[in-house]
Amino acid sequence: SRRQRQMCIRDRDRESANTDTIIVVSYDVANQKVGMISIPRDTAVNRDWRKDPKINGAYAGAGVDVLKEEIEQTFGIPIDYYIYVDLKGFVALVDELEGVDVYIPEEMNYDDPYQDLHIHFTKGPRHLNGQEAMEVVRFRHNNDGTGYGTEDIGRIGTQQAFLKAVAKQLLQIGNVKNIPALVDIFCTYVKTDLTTGNLVWLGNEALNIGTENIHFATLPGDGSGYYNKQSVYVLDAQATCDLVNEALNPYNEALTLEDMDILVP
Repeated sequence: SRRQRQMCIRDRDRESANTDTIIVVSYDVANQKVGMISIPRDTAVNRDWRKDPKINGAYAGAGVDVLKEEIEQTFGIPIDYYIYVDLKGFVALVDELEGVDVYIPEEMNYDDPYQDLHIHFTKGPRHLNGQEAMEVVRFRHNNDGTGYGTEDIGRIGTQQAFLKAVAKQLLQIGNVKNIPALVDIFCTYVKTDLTTGNLVWLGNEALNIGTENIHFATLPGDGSGYYNKQSVYVLDAQATCDLVNEALNPYNEALTLEDMDILVP
C-alpha cells in the first residue's frame, strides 16, 4: 500500500460536547503531499446505537474510538491516529504565532450568551489574534439568520482558508525559534495517541512540505437532507467515493461503494 497516515482532528462544541470540526488528514510520504478532507458535522451516518444520525454526535455519545470506527466504516479507510484539539489550544497557538492574516468572507454579527460567544467582524482582510480567530472559524450565521448560504459548508471554507494561513506561518523558518513554546501548547491542550517519536518524525517531515503540497477538500453532498426526523447533510455517494480514492485511500486498489457504508436516505 501507499505509505499514508490518516488522522482525525477535532475540536469540541462547548454547547453540546459534540465535535465542532472533523477533518481527516492523509500524509502521502512517498510523494510528500498532505490531503485534508473536511467532514461536515451534520453528515448522516448509519448508526444503530443512538437515535442521532449525525456523525458529530459520535464523540459525545461514545468517545474517540467510536468516532474513529464510524469514519472507518463509512469511508472504508483506516484511521491510524487521532488528534483532539481543545479550543483553548487553538487560541494559544494563534497567539504564539503573533496572530494570523486571513480574509473574512462575510459580515459577521452573532451573539450566543449561553456559550459566551460574540462574533462581530466586517468583511475583508484582517490580522486576527487567537480569540478573534476562534470566533471567525466558529461563525455559521448572523443573529438575523443571514450569512453563509449553507452554514456548515460556508464555515468549512473559512476554516480551510484559515488552516492554510496557519500552515504557511508555521512553516516559515523564522518560527523555528517558537518550537519549544509550540510543544508546550501541544502538550497542554491536545490529546492524541501519536507517540513522541511519531510527533518528532512528523514535525521534521512538515519542514520539508511546502504549503502548495497541502490540499483541502470537503465531502460533497446536500445540506438540505432529512433523515430520522432531523435535518442532515447527505453525502453524494459516488462523488464521495471518488474523493476518498483521490485523497485518502492508502491501498493499491481503488475503493468502491461496496467497501463503504454511505447512508443515502
